Amino acid sequence: QVGLVESGGGSVQTGGSLRLSCAASGYIFSWKCMDWFRQAPGKEREGVASIFSAGGVTYYPTSVNGRFTISQDNAKNTWYLQMNNLKPEDTAMYYCAVVQRDVIGSCPIGRSAYNYWGQGTQVTVSS
Repeated sequence: QVGLVESGGGSVQTGGSLRLSCAASGYIFSWKCMDWFRQAPGKEREGVASIFSAGGVTYYPTSVNGRFTISQDNAKNTWYLQMNNLKPEDTAMYYCAVVQRDVIGSCPIGRSAYNYWGQGTQVTVSS
């Protein structure tokens, strides 16, 4: 049974920073993609960062590129999302997700590719 637990959400003002953590348990995948998604009320869930476990290749959409950084600690089976210069439009529930990969390469972008999810942590940015 794979378990993912997010932490680190909270409320900050515009320009502030938060660091989210996702602690995984119940599995050891040699190769995997670890991702962060977010979902604001009335909007689709969107990916904001991904990292491949082998080599650490990352991906960010334009909306967060340069402000968000995803990282991993394989020894702790944990990955992180450092969010700087937060904006009100970053307000959402943030979810971590993971999927096992059979080959080394890039990570899928769509949410449908990820089969293990955390329960979410709320991030609220006020102006």
